[in-house]
Amino acid sequence: MDDLFAKPKPAEPKALSVTQLLRRIKNVIEVQVGELWIEGEVSNLKKQASGHWYFSLKDEGAQIQCAMFGARKRQGHDALEDGAKVRVFAEASVYEARGQLQIIVQKAERAGLGDLQARFEALKRKLHAEGLFDANRKKPIPKFPRVVGIVTSDTGAAIRDILNILTRRAPWVQPVLMPVRVQGKGAEFEIARAIERMANPERHGIPRCDVLIVGRGGGSIEDLWCFNEEVVARAIAACSIPVISAVGHEIDFTIADFVADLRAPTPSAAAELAVPDGEELTVRLALLKRRMGRQVIENLQAATRALDALKRGPLQRGGERLLREPTQRIDSLRTRLDRAVAATLDAKAARLAEARAHHRAHHPAKVLERRSERVSLLGKQLQRLVSDALESRQRKLAHVAGLLRTLGPDSAFQRGFTITLDAEGRLIRSAAALLPGDTLRTRFADGEITSVAGATALPPAADHRED
Repeated sequence: MDDLFAKPKPAEPKALSVTQLLRRIKNVIEVQVGELWIEGEVSNLKKQASGHWYFSLKDEGAQIQCAMFGARKRQGHDALEDGAKVRVFAEASVYEARGQLQIIVQKAERAGLGDLQARFEALKRKLHAEGLFDANRKKPIPKFPRVVGIVTSDTGAAIRDILNILTRRAPWVQPVLMPVRVQGKGAEFEIARAIERMANPERHGIPRCDVLIVGRGGGSIEDLWCFNEEVVARAIAACSIPVISAVGHEIDFTIADFVADLRAPTPSAAAELAVPDGEELTVRLALLKRRMGRQVIENLQAATRALDALKRGPLQRGGERLLREPTQRIDSLRTRLDRAVAATLDAKAARLAEARAHHRAHHPAKVLERRSERVSLLGKQLQRLVSDALESRQRKLAHVAGLLRTLGPDSAFQRGFTITLDAEGRLIRSAAALLPGDTLRTRFADGEITSVAGATALPPAADHRED
């Protein structure tokens, strides 16, 4: 019975597995933290054969494990090296197999590179807009310089490489070094002042250079940055001496490279571009000497053979005999020339006479004279035609006037007839058309009278009787 009334034991809480716990943590971190930029120093970099890279990112107080999958396909992978300060864009996560917090890196860049790159691009656009990069303002590099100026550090490897190559290729060339700092704060002003001094050697008591090499050896973008400053770029652009830019390695590009008259991938390459190879020149000069010697000998031999042939031929018969035939040809040609000249002159004279006759016949005075005669003749013809026409018309008019006098009303008036009109001038043809009191106008041959109609007396009607 006691067991029936015993209190039930509480259920034991459900436990999570380690995997479940880590997945919860991973989900929380990936959701709450997500993707973000992180800056730190690279250490313990391991590059696996699979292409995945693993390293630690640390600062003064902590470190975190990083993984970059397919690293060589990722942007900025070349910035990752032990000791390098970088900025990475990564996703916070957990490596479940070890229970280890890590970040998955998507891309990387050197720390501060973003700001430097922005400054680089801004200055590049500005100077390009001003025309400092234009090819038409760049000066040609002399082929055989005698004095080569060098603006670089006097303690770096770059100056040793340049001097070694100059000595080997062109020992006759005089190098003039203007030592400067090539990195660090204020180095850009030293470089600019050195370029300005090289461009004005008389003022500063140094030899005038035929070409100028400006540069340094390789380094990080921060180390090379003084060659990306505007003051250096403008000094190179204003320099009257052709400038070869030789900054860093082949993959490094600076603003100085764009402004300079020629860009060399390395300081050693700049020295090779600045001077010719003495050994190659010696070989080439020897070859040219041999060619010229052979050509001179061949020319002398050919001239000797020609002279010998002349001596064996016509020259043995004397100069007078040699000139006979040419003299005859000259005389024949002179005669032909005289005939041709005379014939040409005669033809020209005939054409001139013809032209003069044509000119006289078509002279404006002659033309006007002929036109005046033609106008006078036409005037006489017109006058005669008008006179004949007038006489004909006068005869016709006289004939018509005679007919009019004979057949017109005037002839009737002369025979005693009259014409009676009403007050409006209308012709009255019948007495029946009149009323007593109507005004009448009667026209005679010598005038007109006005009268008033009285009673109308009609003629008696004719009797029509049958027999």
